[in-house]
Order: sequence, then C-alpha cells, then structure tokens
Amino acid sequence: MDEQRWITDTVEKIREKISWVSEKNKDKIPYTTDENGNYDDRSDSTKDWNADDGLNWWTNGFWGGILWLLYQDTGNERYIDMARKCEKKLEQTFSDFYGLHHDVGFMFLPAAVADYRITGNEEAKKAALHAANLLAGRFNPQGNYIRAWNDLPDQDTRGWAIIDCMFNISLLYWASKETGDPRYRHIAMRHADSVMTHFIRKDGSVVHIGEFDPETGAFVKSHGGQGYGEGSAWTRGQGWALYGFVNSYTNSGKEEYLDTAKRVAHYCIANIPESGIIPVDFRQPEKPALEDSCGACVIAGGLIELAGYVPENEKQVYLRPAVKILKAITDTRTDWSRHCDAIVQNCTGAYHDSRHHFTMVYADYFYIEAIYKLNGTGIRIW
Repeated sequence: MDEQRWITDTVEKIREKISWVSEKNKDKIPYTTDENGNYDDRSDSTKDWNADDGLNWWTNGFWGGILWLLYQDTGNERYIDMARKCEKKLEQTFSDFYGLHHDVGFMFLPAAVADYRITGNEEAKKAALHAANLLAGRFNPQGNYIRAWNDLPDQDTRGWAIIDCMFNISLLYWASKETGDPRYRHIAMRHADSVMTHFIRKDGSVVHIGEFDPETGAFVKSHGGQGYGEGSAWTRGQGWALYGFVNSYTNSGKEEYLDTAKRVAHYCIANIPESGIIPVDFRQPEKPALEDSCGACVIAGGLIELAGYVPENEKQVYLRPAVKILKAITDTRTDWSRHCDAIVQNCTGAYHDSRHHFTMVYADYFYIEAIYKLNGTGIRIW
C-alpha cells in the first residue's frame, strides 16, 4: 500500500472510531480504559477535586483536544459541544486551586486555546489566559525554571523542573502573542534556555528531572524520573524535548532551539528499533521488553513538525522514521474494534511502575494529531 493510501485509510478508521467513542463518552473526561475496554472518568464529581486522579489530572485537556482535531477534520459541530463541556468542567479547577500544577499547559492548550484559535470563543480565551498566569507564577528567576509538581509528603520538589514542561510553555508563548505582553515569552524562553543547558546531553539524550537550588538557582543534580534510571533516555521525555524545542523555535525564532530539536531527533532516529516499536527507555535492558506507544507517538509528531522547518532535501530524514513509527503503531498496536474505547495500546507511564502496557488518552491524541499532520489536516495547537 502506498503511503498516501495508508494515511487516507487510517484517517477513515480514526473518524469511524472517534464517532462512536465520543458519543459513548460525551459526559466524561477520560484517561485510560478498564479491563472491559471502557474509559474511566477523571471529571467524576464524586471524587475529591484536589486528588491527583480527579479533575486536576494532568492529561485532562487531551480528550477535548481529540474532539477539536475531529471537528477540524469533519466539520461536525457535535464535537464542539462535547469539547466545550470538557472545558467548562476544567474551569472548576481555578476556583478549587490547590490541585493545580505545572501541567496547566497540557490541560488548557488542546482544550481552551484550541477552541479560541478555531472558533474565536472569548470565554475559552479568558480561561486559557488564566491558566497562563498560573503557569507563569510557577517560574523561579533563581535558576530560570518553572517548578514541577506541588509539595509532596516525602520529597522536596521546590527546585524540580521536568522535560515535560517544554510543552507546557507553549501556553506562555500563546499568551504573549495574544496579549502583546512579552513577559510570558521571556519566562518561556528562560525556562527553555535552562533546559537546553542542563537537560540536553551532548549526544542528544535527555534528562527527565533536573533539580535546582530554589534559593540560589544553582543546578544540583538530575534524576532518572520515569525512565530506567539516572543517565538513561526515557523515550517519552525524548519526545517532549524534540517536539517541545520545535515549538519553542516556531514561537520565538531562536535558532538554538531548532538546533537542539535536531540533536534530540538524531538521537531518537539512531535508536529506533528495526520493528519501529519504541521502548520505555532507549537505554533499558532487553528484558523485560517494555514498550511505550505513547512516547512513540510523541516522537513521531515531533519529527513531523521538525520536518516542516528544514530544507526540502532534508525533510525525509525526519519524515521517514516518523512514518515508520506510526505504521508500526497502526499495524500492531491499535484497536479499531468496539471492544476498547482507546485506539493506541501498550503505553507505559514509567519504567519502574507496577503497571505497563495499558491505554492513555494522550497517546490517542498524539497519534491522531500525527496522522492528521501527514494528511495536512488542521491548525497548529501547540
């Protein structure tokens, strides 16, 4: 099958799957599926609003993001109604406040910002600007980093920053352009500069958690985080860095960000297995053979985005491995049946977690987004 036919066929499968999945789950904000393949609901009002598995759960913007992707593709306005229902639920987190965290970018970019960019909805704009102010408030000028996580009972996280925030800072770039206030952009770029200095190794592999002294700003050490261990290369973190630095380049024009994205990309490309199936960590042992299809989709999306900013004769350097990953996912790690609400299978949150190879709503988001990018569908959300 030629590549365009494969893309077209996959788009049709996405349309069919999300059509019934969205109707079935229109009153939910899902994260993962249970043993029967049914989505859970992180907006369940019977749960504690401040619990980390409730409305504040960091992936809660991606279900709305999927709905906005489908609206752009199909023009079906029922997706608008469903997406906005999610947005209104998420706005409850502002008044509850205590459970909010560094991932407000992930929560409000694919939901409220997408709504505003696509429809001009002023209420969505207001919510997104509120989230941007909360994110900016986590910036520590001593060390120039955005603090990750809130207080933990057994860990001092005041000086912690994580590679994931290379995505969250897109909310600050958007707010800066929308308001004309450069402060948001300055915070985003200072954070990106710190990440570039302390998180990106010479070979293009990436640190997950970096710890600063919150009083002096001195860099203290790195932590293995969700990867195999200190000094390893957690694959989803590679994706956050690759795609995130492309986003910072497109939002700022700073060439060093594009160069950094390329360095991370080439490390990823050099380590993609022949099968195209991405491990949890590029430096993990061969056994157990743990996978992360979510990290795979983030890397693929970043490679496709990067290909848009290089000369024509270099584009295939990044597009070929992206397509290889996505075809491997499509052929072997997707469920198009009605037995499971999620599409992408075999995702892993962290190498040392007790649970592996389950579904994650944001894996579906990044898979659908990447396929739509190949198909030329939709606007940039990040």
